[in-house]
Amino acid sequence: MAAALLAHHAPGAVAVRSAGSTPASEVNPAVVEVMSELGIDVSQQFPTKLTTGAVEASDVVITMGCGDACPVSPGKRYLDWDLDDPAGKPAEQIRPIRDEIDRRVRDLLAELVGQPS
Repeated sequence: MAAALLAHHAPGAVAVRSAGSTPASEVNPAVVEVMSELGIDVSQQFPTKLTTGAVEASDVVITMGCGDACPVSPGKRYLDWDLDDPAGKPAEQIRPIRDEIDRRVRDLLAELVGQPS
């Protein structure tokens, strides 16, 4: 959700990657539903494994509780966003998670490229 929201709010302004330490086999259908409510289509996305190369190619790495499972690269900025995992939750429980991710994405974007949040 964070990558899709960032790409939505800043198309072309930042390069966005999305990956997880233990990715699911498909995007949660309830996540597809709540993102579509914002006009963001993630139905064609697919979960990918977080690699050392992806971390090394990034300026900012946002984790959501992966702990030691996430690759670490010296000199990178890491932000750990302590949020509920939407896995297995229905849309009504994912909406507040989505909204909190959106708030954090807007704040980060404002900091990175000087756009209002």
